Amino acid sequence: MRVTIFGATGLLGKALLREWKGDEVTGFGSQDADIRDPEQVRKAVLTTHPDWIVLAAAYTDVDGCESNRDLAFAVNRQGAINVARAAKAVHSRLLFYSTDYVFDGLSATPYEVDHPRAPRSVYGKSKAAAEEQLTEVLPDCCIARTSWLFGVGGKCFPDTILKLAASRSEIEVVDDQRGSPTHAVDLAKVSIDLCRRDAKGIVHATNSGDCTWFDFAQEIVAQSGSSCIVKPTTSEKFARPAPRPKYSVLSPASLGRYGIAMPRWKDALRAYLEERKSQS
Repeated sequence: MRVTIFGATGLLGKALLREWKGDEVTGFGSQDADIRDPEQVRKAVLTTHPDWIVLAAAYTDVDGCESNRDLAFAVNRQGAINVARAAKAVHSRLLFYSTDYVFDGLSATPYEVDHPRAPRSVYGKSKAAAEEQLTEVLPDCCIARTSWLFGVGGKCFPDTILKLAASRSEIEVVDDQRGSPTHAVDLAKVSIDLCRRDAKGIVHATNSGDCTWFDFAQEIVAQSGSSCIVKPTTSEKFARPAPRPKYSVLSPASLGRYGIAMPRWKDALRAYLEERKSQS
């Protein structure tokens, strides 16, 4: 199988390139192919003529999206359309990554794939718009929604907490937002499985279990052996430009239909910390 990855230099893209074995895989970073430019995308796809395209390129600065709406939509919506059209031209399948931010965060139970989209942030709106457009261009595309992505090789929550814990005796972390942390390595492995199983439609792919950011931070500090004290606080105290979902746990039922289950987030964190330590 021939696979082309857009966004190969990002956190998830790097994990995909590391984990993908046994197939012919080509990765493009934004320097190689800017997905905002349909001609660059077309040339990349014609060169590789893939069976599957994995679109990991995105503008993921949630707060930055609020003040750069045009850029957010140019990358996350129009860029995705450009890739989908190129995929259609060469009869390639497409795996696109979306987000828990397409929901309003007002639920009290895990979101199923058919729950109505109701994004509140510009980032969420750009991804929701991409989902809607992609299914028109490529009805058989696979949309993998994920959340709270972390991993070695890029900026992420555990890395931030570890750096803060190394320089402070105590830190405050919000305790009123709940979701599921997702290790980039695990998401990469699941993505490979989805492509090999000819997946289509929307799937939710996160590590199993859920927690608040405060819970996550406490576990990071505990597993790392730090003596830093983590204290709970509220979203109101740490106001950010983009509204965050209060609850964005994604149901694993859609992934289960493919016979796929992801590791628990605490185990995923342990694997991340071991990998991070080995690279320090």
